[in-house]
Amino acid sequence: MFKKILIANRGEIACRVIKTARRMGIRTVAVYSDADARAPFVRMADEAVHIGPPPAAQSYLIADKIIEACKQTGAEAVHPGYGFLSERTSFAEALAKENIAFIGPPENAIAAMGDKIESKKLAREAGVNVVPGYVGEIDDTEHAVRISNDIGYPVMMKASAGGGGKGMRLAFSEKDVREGFESVKREGLNSFGDDRVFIEKFIEDPRHIEIQILGDQHGNIVYLNERECSIQRRHQKVVEEAPSPFVTPEMRKAMGEQCVALSKAVGYYSAGTVELIVSGKDKTGKSFYFLEMNTRLQVEHPVTEAITGIDLVEQMIRVAAGEKLPFTQKDIGIDGWAIENRVYAEDPYRGFLPSTGRLVRYNPPVEGWTDDGAENGRRGVDGVRVDDGVYEGGEVSMFYDPMIAKLITWGKTRDEAADKQIAALDAFEIEGLGHNIDFVNAIMQHPRFRSGDLTTGFIAEEYPEGFHGAPASPELARQLAAIGGFIATARADRARRVDGQLGETLEAPSDWSVKVGDTVLAVSLDEDEGIAVDGEVIDLAMEYTPGDRMVFAEVDGEPLTVKVATTRTGFRLTTRGAIHDVTVLAARVAELSKHMIEKIPPDLSKFLICPMPGLLVTLHVKEGDKVEAGQPLAVVEAMKMENILRAEKSAVVAKVNAQAGESLAVDAVILEME
Repeated sequence: MFKKILIANRGEIACRVIKTARRMGIRTVAVYSDADARAPFVRMADEAVHIGPPPAAQSYLIADKIIEACKQTGAEAVHPGYGFLSERTSFAEALAKENIAFIGPPENAIAAMGDKIESKKLAREAGVNVVPGYVGEIDDTEHAVRISNDIGYPVMMKASAGGGGKGMRLAFSEKDVREGFESVKREGLNSFGDDRVFIEKFIEDPRHIEIQILGDQHGNIVYLNERECSIQRRHQKVVEEAPSPFVTPEMRKAMGEQCVALSKAVGYYSAGTVELIVSGKDKTGKSFYFLEMNTRLQVEHPVTEAITGIDLVEQMIRVAAGEKLPFTQKDIGIDGWAIENRVYAEDPYRGFLPSTGRLVRYNPPVEGWTDDGAENGRRGVDGVRVDDGVYEGGEVSMFYDPMIAKLITWGKTRDEAADKQIAALDAFEIEGLGHNIDFVNAIMQHPRFRSGDLTTGFIAEEYPEGFHGAPASPELARQLAAIGGFIATARADRARRVDGQLGETLEAPSDWSVKVGDTVLAVSLDEDEGIAVDGEVIDLAMEYTPGDRMVFAEVDGEPLTVKVATTRTGFRLTTRGAIHDVTVLAARVAELSKHMIEKIPPDLSKFLICPMPGLLVTLHVKEGDKVEAGQPLAVVEAMKMENILRAEKSAVVAKVNAQAGESLAVDAVILEME
């Protein structure tokens, strides 16, 4: 076994690998850029080596720097995590030349499966079902248009070396191909150093199913069941679960055996994932198609660990050291259900715009994952696991992926795992930048998610007008009104007792008018009767001290965690996937609120405003140009993704305030319309 390994990655996956290596008695080496000098993974590792400035192309993507760090520290092997150099054949070959073990698959397998075009050819030759499409070099936009017309719309354009949702565009028409083809090429070149693109038929009502493969260097390969990753936004996975609510035992066996056969055909070993697309319209479960094989560990691997009890990182290390798998296919079972939500630095209330900045407050529901070797260690504390690599006071940088953490829950049933997600997300505190906690919380409650009726179009279909918070039921509104009244009374009582703000004789109000959304409710507090909302008593048990950011309440016997922020007229209560602005006024002055002047926000529709910090890649118009609603005006790149900014209405460009190539701040005015 290795005595020392180097992790050629950063963030949560670096922390994840270090923890398993530590349990195995293996010393670890971290490599880090300037931006990560104070990151948790750097402090966790036994040794750390600085490798360059923040841009990945000048640090984490330079193989020579990784190899030099191995030589400097005496690391015998490298775990690449995912992304960066994990699927670079040249990196694995360079390590082999230096007699440094690569904790991953052999170079020939990476080469065979890492190229989406070549992998489809190999899959077809091996008798694997592949999606209809054009497998070959595409010359230019006109060639792409001809191919797409021949295949038939809708089609998917993909960067050949792409992954992680980058370098992908869905086209429903020739216009979409003309607008998106060059962007796909640029994203592929910028993110992966390869601008080749392929085009394939887009399967309607598609479900994204993937099979986890694990093999050793002695020819043994098993499949560790499937994961469903259908809930995606812009082809980036958001929610993953294992097993899939759609896959039957017969379908699982057919998929697994086919994926094992493909893996054996390329001499695969280590962990890998075969991604499949399945038509949700096919109830027989026979129409599944090969998409690609990821020759590395996947972001969503914890859900497989939770239902199988197998530490995939440990097995990757053991396989790289030449050990045989300690189990066979018949030993692989399914125990319970696991769900993973990716917590991203993006603001769903502002169209999921990337959000960078400092984590003013970061408090996950449980400590970052540790595996002490206990039977349920891979499931976290009481079925809740957090994989992260950030810290309070740290910064989420524009240079790297926007994922803050992964929240994994395990339960005996799918509903139990989802309920644990809701409770844990309610208790997950992040302040200082936008995040998607409310959004994934809303998904966990969504009737369609709970039914298991999923497709990759779930988010677009269920949130066509964007996300504005999970709808509050009348029951939740009553509960929040009671909590708002309780907090208001506690604050008023403190002001009376401590600050003397109500004078010596005035008592804190006990009757309140509380507005939750558009609903106005009367809340009264009585020492003997308790709390009543519109005359109906609510059983509320909670403690609150003015200044608390979060309260843990029990309402009518059910736990409810609520984040609390004070506003001018009451409180902002965040829970159950939504921000609830709760207005709380003493009943005796509530009538006066009707006479308050409402401030009308300014009209910003004549400006094209940069929605996030980023690089202005392309500007499509100039002063004097007439534009129509929906017309592309500019392209802004942020966090490795290109974002097309379109005209909200017909207008004439009056002034151009920025030029292509400029780095823009959030809310910078790019264009002004007449």
